[in-house]
Amino acid sequence: MRSRHMRSTPAPQFLSILPQERETSVTAQFSIKSNKTIGNWRGTRKSFLTQARQVFQKIIMATTISEVLEDLKRTYEHQPTFLQAVDEIAGSLGSLLDDPENLKVFKVMIEPERSIQFRVVWHDRNGDTVVNRGWRIQFNSAIGPYKGGLRFHPTVDEGVLKFLGFEQTFKNALTGLPMGGGKGGSDFDPRGKTDAEVRDFCVAFMTELSRHIGENTDVPAGDINVGAREIGFLYGAYKRLKNETVGVLTGKGLTWGGSEIRPEATGYGVVYLAQEALRHKKDTDLKGKRCVVSGCGNVAQHTMEKLLQLDAVVLGCSDSKGCLLKPSGLTANDVQTIKHHHNVDRKRLKELELEDATYFSGDSIWNTGKLPKFDLAFPCATQNELEKPDAENLVSKDVSAVIEGANMPCTRDAVSVFHENKIMYVPGKASNAGGVAVSGLEMAQNSQREHWTRKTTDEYLQKIMRDIYGQISADEYESLEQGT
Repeated sequence: MRSRHMRSTPAPQFLSILPQERETSVTAQFSIKSNKTIGNWRGTRKSFLTQARQVFQKIIMATTISEVLEDLKRTYEHQPTFLQAVDEIAGSLGSLLDDPENLKVFKVMIEPERSIQFRVVWHDRNGDTVVNRGWRIQFNSAIGPYKGGLRFHPTVDEGVLKFLGFEQTFKNALTGLPMGGGKGGSDFDPRGKTDAEVRDFCVAFMTELSRHIGENTDVPAGDINVGAREIGFLYGAYKRLKNETVGVLTGKGLTWGGSEIRPEATGYGVVYLAQEALRHKKDTDLKGKRCVVSGCGNVAQHTMEKLLQLDAVVLGCSDSKGCLLKPSGLTANDVQTIKHHHNVDRKRLKELELEDATYFSGDSIWNTGKLPKFDLAFPCATQNELEKPDAENLVSKDVSAVIEGANMPCTRDAVSVFHENKIMYVPGKASNAGGVAVSGLEMAQNSQREHWTRKTTDEYLQKIMRDIYGQISADEYESLEQGT
């Protein structure tokens, strides 16, 4: 327990680097119709900022990591995924946070530098006005401009984006490239929308976002439901608004500033790191290994593609409604069919017919009773998809390694099961860094007005993933065994 003297000690100077106020789009949240309304709003805003800074000061004055986490939990109890991400990073850092100087840095890092929220007003196919919410969390710019994707999904809220932006900060640092961490998105769902509706939404979204980003300030990219189509609409809107052609978005098409293998980079990077880990920790490689991949989006597609190129056997994939299994293993043609079905036809797996493959509606791929024993699990769908019972099922299937492709797809309890059963676990903050790594390479190419070949870019990606493995597998931390 801290003494009275410690409680009354003035806040340290580095408190001044915390945000002085929480930036929002005022027009997005308030309709000011009179001077009285303005006065009331100013009073409320002042009260909020006073309370917020009191909370920040309390966190800063905490002297142990347990106190920091408890104070953070009381402040953001409505943001469980963010709290989970901070807790997991703190657990990974372990005894490093016993050092008071390291704890000071960590306490500052868990608060984003800036949280921006705004409304997005667009029109559907019937001409009706629709309003969505948009965010950009500019988490940390200590080593470079904010960098992180945009996610369009009904589950998106500030807490989810803070979790993603926090993890992105560490992931980007691992690449060795000068990039800070950020994340953004909207609760807009592009599924079932026409191209015209998606374009109208993207233009409205970028109209506000363009005020806060720039090639040397904040460089967004794609994420769930933000692919080549959406990036194209967003970049076109930015160019029209700003009248300039700069590398303000990554994941662009090859004909207008994009990089080779950027769409494939996250999935390919997952497999490159898995290959490196197997070579060093298991004295083996991917050839003949029986693998299961969750999800069927960008990361899952290219994880399966690269696994097949390295002679692994992919038993199946999944979506939010069920799983697709093929006991003999998916072929390269099967994966291309899945990619076209998902990316072009925009249909679910249950509507796909593949020879010798069966779709099991309602089954999670991690706990379905239809899976045979296999070697490697690649969770590539979404956060917290793999829970403790699923992890126990993987143990019963003799799985030897879990390599994350999504952001935080395994719960803390699931990871504990892996540790207890000596299953090699590679966390997504390291293994799925390939996407942002090639985004960084795209930024470099844009700045130099160059376009590198596919071979050159892939070689850079492989080197970056090898370097990341080297960082997370330092002998003194035994990272892969401990999941840190």
